[in-house]
This record gives sequence, C-alpha cells and structure tokens, in this order.
Amino acid sequence: MSTPNLSLKRRIQNQWKKYRFHLSATQSPLFLGFYRYLYSPKKGSLSEFLSTYSLSKKGDFTVIQIGANDGISNDPIHKFIKRDNWKGVLLEPQNFVFTEFTQKIYSKNTGITVLNAAIGPEDGTLPMYKIGFSSTRWATGLSSFSKEQVLKAFDNGIVAYNCKKYGETIPQDKSKWISQEEVRVISPESLIREFGIKNIDLLQIDAEGFDLEVIRIFDLKKHQPKVVVFENAGLSEEDYHLALTILKEEGYVTRRFGDNNLAMKQPVNEFEKFFQ
Repeated sequence: MSTPNLSLKRRIQNQWKKYRFHLSATQSPLFLGFYRYLYSPKKGSLSEFLSTYSLSKKGDFTVIQIGANDGISNDPIHKFIKRDNWKGVLLEPQNFVFTEFTQKIYSKNTGITVLNAAIGPEDGTLPMYKIGFSSTRWATGLSSFSKEQVLKAFDNGIVAYNCKKYGETIPQDKSKWISQEEVRVISPESLIREFGIKNIDLLQIDAEGFDLEVIRIFDLKKHQPKVVVFENAGLSEEDYHLALTILKEEGYVTRRFGDNNLAMKQPVNEFEKFFQ
C-alpha cells in the first residue's frame, strides 16, 4: 500500500510545483499578494535577512545571480525578486533549463535580464557536466563544470536517493550516467559592461561546487558587491574555509545558514543581529 500512496503524494507535489511556477511566471495577484501581504520569514533566518535587506532598498535593488536553474525551486531570492521588483541579471548556463524554466518564469519581470551563460575568468565556452539520464530539477541542480563533482553525487548516494524519491532508475551502462554540454561563459567585466550594472546589492551564487571559483573570479575588491550569498554544500572543508578567508580579507562579515553562507560588508543597524 505504501508505494501507491507515495506515488500519489509525488504526483500531487509535482502538480503543485507546476501550478506555483505558473502563478509566478504569470505574475498572478495570488502569488504576489501572498508574498507582499501575508508572507513572514522565520526569525533569524537567511530569508528574514534578505526580506529586510530588500525592503531597506525601497525598490532599488540590483542582483547578479550565478546559477539560477529553474528560477524558483530551492531558490532563496525568487520571492523577493517578484515581491520587490528587483533589477539585475540572472545567469543559467544549461540551455534546456534556461529555455523551459528560467526564461519563462521571469518573462514578465522587466527589470530582470536572464542570460544563458555561466560566469568565468574570460569570455568563451566550457564543457558542463550533467546527469545524463534525467532532466528533472534534482538532476539539473547537480550540473557542474567539475566532472568529479557530478561523479561524487553518484558515489555518496545523492543520485540514488533522488532516483528512488522521484521514481527514476540509474542506467546499468555507466557511459549514460554523465553527459556534457558546451556552454557560453562570460567574464564579470563583460557582464557588468554589457548590462550597464552600476552597483551590485547582492551577488547570489549557486554553482554546485564551483562557488569558490566564482568568488575568486568575481574580483570582490573591484566590483564591491554589498552582499554575497553562496552555497557551501558542494564545497570541501578546505575550499569552504578558503572562501570565508577571501571574503573576510575583503572586509565581509560572514555567517552560515545551513547550506548557504551570508556575507555583508560592515553590517549596521537592523542587519547586525544576523551576524551575532
């Protein structure tokens, strides 16, 4: 009896995800009204910081997001982009994900530009490695410039767990486990120049194990993002602490919130409590 019940639960969850995506993509008054008038983030959470920070800018908020994926699932900033009409550029390198999701969910947000590209030290292309047998959200979220990072998801059971959870099967033929796609790469300098970005209120990073490299590439001293949020879950302990060291050397105060880290330059007033 448990398998049919689980299957029914999964179908209901999938339908809800599709409906929520539709509400957001169409700028539904139901979706926007909930986040503008009813939503209350958990006290002391990353969401409370982002909400407070966004509201403090009074509609003048610029974001650069590295790794937007479908624009909504496990995305800490989506609701605030929609609620407070953020401006900025969101990068998603995977063509299928960009076309089917990222582009669609932000099509009605005039201040937001979505770009089918990854960030890199110079303009060009690079191979991106992906789960080769699935295009569902859990699989596309594991894509990385590091083939070893994707293989690690097989070794540590993450792929097996998600396949069981979503009713998928890992092929016996290991050559089908991983595929690759050549993706566009744009440097921070080209990105900022091309889109006329004057200041960066938030640099949001979810690069599946590539987060340290993004922090290095971005040249924090030159571009001075006021806040940086990066995902620590895919980093080794050594890389994680190196990312913190780079941020601290550039004057950022940091705090860990589960799988994400928050960094802000000289937090004052209502922001100090988030770093205590």
